[in-house]
Amino acid sequence: MPKLPFLARLPSWWATPLIGAVGGYLASLVGWPLPWIIGSLLAVIIARCSGWLVTEVPSGRKAGQWIVSSAIGLHFTSEVMGQLHDHFGVILAGAFGTLLLSLIGIAVLRRSGVDRATAFFSSMPGGASEMVNFAQRHNAQTARVAAAHSMRLLLVVLIVPALFTWSLPPMERPAPAPVDWVWLAILMPAGALLALIWGKLKQPNPWMLGPLTACAIAACTFDLHIGLPPGMGQIGQWLIGCALGCHFDRAFFRSAPGFLLRILLFTLLAMITAVLLAKGLGLIAGQDPTSLMLGMMPGGITELCLTAEALQLSVALVTALQVLRLFMVMFLAEPLFKVWQKT
Repeated sequence: MPKLPFLARLPSWWATPLIGAVGGYLASLVGWPLPWIIGSLLAVIIARCSGWLVTEVPSGRKAGQWIVSSAIGLHFTSEVMGQLHDHFGVILAGAFGTLLLSLIGIAVLRRSGVDRATAFFSSMPGGASEMVNFAQRHNAQTARVAAAHSMRLLLVVLIVPALFTWSLPPMERPAPAPVDWVWLAILMPAGALLALIWGKLKQPNPWMLGPLTACAIAACTFDLHIGLPPGMGQIGQWLIGCALGCHFDRAFFRSAPGFLLRILLFTLLAMITAVLLAKGLGLIAGQDPTSLMLGMMPGGITELCLTAEALQLSVALVTALQVLRLFMVMFLAEPLFKVWQKT
């Protein structure tokens, strides 16, 4: 895109939020699920693939995650936490089952000649930046590992919300939770502070898990039944969608097309297997299989929790499954790979 002289002096991210806003608005007009995250994501991808290489708004994704995860954390009332405690065995089984889905990806990639380290860390369900770091330590092809996780996240974001929204019967949305500005004035800064501390300690996904933890502890301890002001959730989605879109351009889709097609195949197979596992686990444990399906999808904590919230499913159950799996991947991935290397 030719630059006008005055535009050339602007930062490269100046148009990103505007493009995302147009995409989110158009997606909301046609009734697309999670329009402000998916619409902005697609609009930014289209702009970048057309040659207009807009970049990510500085700290935009962190701000979006801070808003969205605070809203998710407020779902964890004492009543909900009691239910999660009662069904911890189901949550653990679901998280472990999702971890096993990585075997599908490893098998698909290894059959095509991909080396062990690249196949292993490309197939782990979650923790993209952490898996890239592990891949560097074990001499994997880090560019391919990063591409695999980006592709998987893109597919999950585009497919899962639409599939679940259109396959379930329409439900009347409940009245929004009341807004308590005093509590929000305490919890929002507390969540940001915890995210900063979490990041300093090099823990995974700090701007998702920090605010979520702060709000969940307060909601459970004081049995809060509050929410964010109307429109804030959409702002968070818009910021996240704009940031995600900046990971893709023509060069990305042209790089190693065969490898990306195998990631597509693996992701689709993993989704189908997650649905089957969730149905079986739901029957055995007497739990809602739809919430289990969302919780067992391979990656995208923020996006899947937003989908659960939009469909009035158990946000806490989906969050618990996704978070527990993230920590299992973080702590087990490298030791398991070392054991595999010895065989």
